[in-house]
Amino acid sequence: MKESDYKEQFLKIVSDYQGIIFKVSLVYFRNEQDRKDNFQEVLFQLWKAFPSLQNRNSIGSWIYAIAINTSISRIRKNSKIEICNSLPETIDHADPHCQFIKQEEQNQLIEAIQNLNPIEKSVILLYLEEKSYEEIAEILGITIINAGVRINRIKEKLKNAINHGNK
Repeated sequence: MKESDYKEQFLKIVSDYQGIIFKVSLVYFRNEQDRKDNFQEVLFQLWKAFPSLQNRNSIGSWIYAIAINTSISRIRKNSKIEICNSLPETIDHADPHCQFIKQEEQNQLIEAIQNLNPIEKSVILLYLEEKSYEEIAEILGITIINAGVRINRIKEKLKNAINHGNK
């Protein structure tokens, strides 16, 4: 394969899947500059790993794995990075009351997620992205049973955190 074809293929994949990198960065980093730096680091790690990408059918899983691992590594290496505690508003409904209720519920969930450890954040992020237990296990390098157990424990933890927040 010619180098220009190789670069073109990589850029197409990044263009098609950049949303994954943005989501992961948004979950892990509070500061916009940290999110941008992480995005660049993930791209660099993807580029380095691109030659070893064997299964072109699981590109999304491959990108999630690299984005999550890169994010966690950046946090561990640089304790000065501000870990995200909230996300920008993403709901756009016509009814202002509906928007307020939805935003309040979303903020409670986000706050509860932000109190999870990095691995739990990764599991719930993938679960909320509707990844199967098999995909979650593959991306995180755990067993399918372990993925299921972690998801159930995290859901219970989030439910308790949100219920205690409402009292």
